Amino acid sequence: MRGLFRLRDAEKGHPEVKLWFEAHDSELGGIALKWFDALRMCGDDVTEVLHDNQPTACVNKAAFAYVDVFKAHVNLGFFHGVELPDPDGLLVGTGKFMRHVKLSPKFSVDEDALLKLVQASCEDIRQRLEAEHAS
Repeated sequence: MRGLFRLRDAEKGHPEVKLWFEAHDSELGGIALKWFDALRMCGDDVTEVLHDNQPTACVNKAAFAYVDVFKAHVNLGFFHGVELPDPDGLLVGTGKFMRHVKLSPKFSVDEDALLKLVQASCEDIRQRLEAEHAS
């Protein structure tokens, strides 16, 4: 199991994340906020930080997902995406560890399946933290 990526400045309601969303007040920004809110709703242990100019969600300061807005789409990325169950084939990318889902008003995505992926990503980090603590 790969190690955790820690972001020590992560906190609830990080002010830089708020400013980022204010600067991305557009249709795509709204999509990014919708899914970042889904990340936030994963539990009381979820914190956030702006990392590499991307709003990033963490569990106890261990990163599990991020959003980013591009010209024509939004990425909802998962730090350990390559290891996540993805029966609906939502994840794209060829990175060694990370995968993402492309979101756009121009094409639809199964939101229930995506929500399951969000929850699986968060739970994956919780399990990694538990394993780390147990060792």
